Amino acid sequence: MTELETAPEPEATPGPPYAEVERPQPWAGWGRVISIAGLVVTVVATLLTAFLELSLSSLRTGAVGAVLDGDSPYSGAGSAVPVAVLVAIGANLALGWFVVTTTGRRAALGLPWALWTLVMLMAAGSRTPEGDFLLSEENWVSVVTILAGSLTFAVHAYKLILRPPTVSRLPAAVE
Repeated sequence: MTELETAPEPEATPGPPYAEVERPQPWAGWGRVISIAGLVVTVVATLLTAFLELSLSSLRTGAVGAVLDGDSPYSGAGSAVPVAVLVAIGANLALGWFVVTTTGRRAALGLPWALWTLVMLMAAGSRTPEGDFLLSEENWVSVVTILAGSLTFAVHAYKLILRPPTVSRLPAAVE
């Protein structure tokens, strides 16, 4: 054989035709399970982040010295540190994105927004056993945290309203 000549192809052996393999169809209820699980995770995460923001709103610049002395980080003196504001903005954006993505519904944003606002308003109006407010108007970080957190949800909702609805295209049924 020369370089241009090729070996003849072997003949195909006759055999049974390949049967179509039936693939199992995914369960149609997975969408509902994911939506419900997304709502449950969102509620738990909203409560956790709200209480984290409440505790961070009382941080002071002297907290590092208090921790080095063995005291609580909330007993330090100095000016307020606005860490809670940044956490509120970031966490509320993440919560809003997560709930809309897992449920596929824009209106689901109302659940974490209402829950977060309810926790903040209850904390602003309640007192500790010693008679102190959890969030006082004297602590500017707590006031700005409530404002920034709620505005974060509002801006996210506004952007969702401005976006045109998406049409899900399902594949055509194979007969």
